[in-house]
Amino acid sequence: MRAIVLGGNGFIGSHVVDALLAGGHTVTVFDRVPDKFRDPLPGVEFFLGDFQDKMAIAEALNGKDAVFHLVSTTFPGTANLDPKADVTGNLIGTLSLIESMNSMGIERLVYLSSGGTVYGPAPGHPIPEDHPLNPINSYGIVKVAIEQYLNMYQKSHGLKPIAIRAANPFGPRQAHTGVQGVISTFLRRIYENEPIEIWGDGQVVRDYLYVEDLADLCVKAAETDYCGAVNAGSGQGRSLLDVIDAISRVTKTPLEPVFKPGRKIDVRYSVLDISWAKTLFDWAPSADFDRALEQTWQWLQNTSS
Repeated sequence: MRAIVLGGNGFIGSHVVDALLAGGHTVTVFDRVPDKFRDPLPGVEFFLGDFQDKMAIAEALNGKDAVFHLVSTTFPGTANLDPKADVTGNLIGTLSLIESMNSMGIERLVYLSSGGTVYGPAPGHPIPEDHPLNPINSYGIVKVAIEQYLNMYQKSHGLKPIAIRAANPFGPRQAHTGVQGVISTFLRRIYENEPIEIWGDGQVVRDYLYVEDLADLCVKAAETDYCGAVNAGSGQGRSLLDVIDAISRVTKTPLEPVFKPGRKIDVRYSVLDISWAKTLFDWAPSADFDRALEQTWQWLQNTSS
């Protein structure tokens, strides 16, 4: 596979690059900034440019047969602040990408969607792919719109898309900005001796997936001919209080979180049914949660020292 990873210098993208290289594939990275946490990898072609620069994208796409689209210009917690920018940066940018792919005869597209936002309010059990899509924030609405356009281009232009509806990934190389990635944010606050803050009562349940397991699924999916949407999660729900307990064990730090008012954008329960991914791709998450937390904590300490 001659793959290009859009957003390949980012958190998830860099791990997808690792998984592709481990699988013996040829890899090109397109991103707007260099990798913050490591030097350029030998044997990997790098392009720096803006996702909305159609000419730069076309140049990077040349000679490729698979595209991993991991770029997002917004975050779930901030997209509502400027829905127009969300649409322009993500939806319009993706349509431009698809047009470039069509003109160059590139069919395979792996798109990183969102299992945490596309379903919206959900029942208290793991959510399968055929559950109705009912996003309640701009981030999820745009993700669903992109998925619908992928379906349209599959039928009308022969695109071969797969949407990976990822849960809440965590692991090494995740940024600590506080707008995405509760685990990395909590670990950073502990490292800097700052208080842990929780929106609501801490009973919000999420599905946390180690980033290496997510990257493994992305590559395995790309290596097949499957088109459609598939969930990527751990299959197990954990409340924020559960996560804090686990982080306290791993970091050996007593924690007393500060509780803040709940937010309307937060879905109360979101855990993904991953049986379809297991069946399709012979994949299953392999990371032990506490061990994955420990590896993430060790990485943060090593890179911050």
